[in-house]
Amino acid sequence: MAIGIVSVGGYVPPDVIGNATIGNWAHVTEDWIESRTGIKERRYARDDMATSDMAVNAARPLVADPEVKENVGVVVLATATPDQPQPATASFVQDGLGLRAVPAFDVNAVCSGFLYSLTVAEAMMANRCDAKYGLVVGADKFSSIMDRDDPRTVSLFGDGAGAVLLGHVPDAYGIQGAALLADGGAADLVRVEGGGTRHPLDSDSLDAGEQLFRMEGRAVRDWGLQFVPKVVQDALSQAGWSAADVDRVILHQGNTRLVEALAEALGISDDKVALTAPEFGNTAAASIPLTLFEEHNRRPLRRGERVLLASVGGGMTAAALAMTWY
Repeated sequence: MAIGIVSVGGYVPPDVIGNATIGNWAHVTEDWIESRTGIKERRYARDDMATSDMAVNAARPLVADPEVKENVGVVVLATATPDQPQPATASFVQDGLGLRAVPAFDVNAVCSGFLYSLTVAEAMMANRCDAKYGLVVGADKFSSIMDRDDPRTVSLFGDGAGAVLLGHVPDAYGIQGAALLADGGAADLVRVEGGGTRHPLDSDSLDAGEQLFRMEGRAVRDWGLQFVPKVVQDALSQAGWSAADVDRVILHQGNTRLVEALAEALGISDDKVALTAPEFGNTAAASIPLTLFEEHNRRPLRRGERVLLASVGGGMTAAALAMTWY
């Protein structure tokens, strides 16, 4: 049997951060933010809410059934804002959900992390892991690494989590194509420079803001428009589809303008493309599963629909996955 998504969950914190607040921080107008990004608001987690807390909130409904909980055989968490350097944040998620002792680990491919994680979990379930279910979560708390003086980044990002439960489905359904790509030569386009072994944090690096997120937005857009179509074509080819065969598209919600540009580059009409960037902003590794959750709530996916997921992220990374909904 194939491996497919059998249920989906999502969580965003209750605190809404509007463009007026961002504008006050970064000394720009609300119109400047919305015209350039298409984002109207985003959510911020409280200081005492960790990435794992959001992940647990998104995933808990998926494992509420005791039979499901007992048969989760792997937990993969995508995040670029872990609770702490070690152990893996997935360990805290596993414990928070009361899951049994099974493989649980993190994947960091920044905003492509969820699709990387989904591909890894699917491969494990198909080949190396005797599991009835697999749990894949994307969660990030980018508010904790924002430079509130930088309008190019603080205007984009919000916090949140999304989760999917993988299970065995008939061969005509489930994941039918997946492609991943990384380009380390462009790694400096998205970065947090301080806090690791290359640039440990000390008083000088903290004063320089090296613990904060930096991004070269225009270059990231150009890179994404070049490489996302490549992974999409690869995933569609594996599935035996063309872009015209796709019924629903979930793209990484970097911002509304990026979603629109990627859809145009892929030759996909706007009515097929889900959009959550205006209300949640860029939730990084949570972006795709959270958008899938919201789209499924707004307009439920039907059995047999062909769904394309695609992302661009730091690294630089790109990923795409083609699946038939079950």
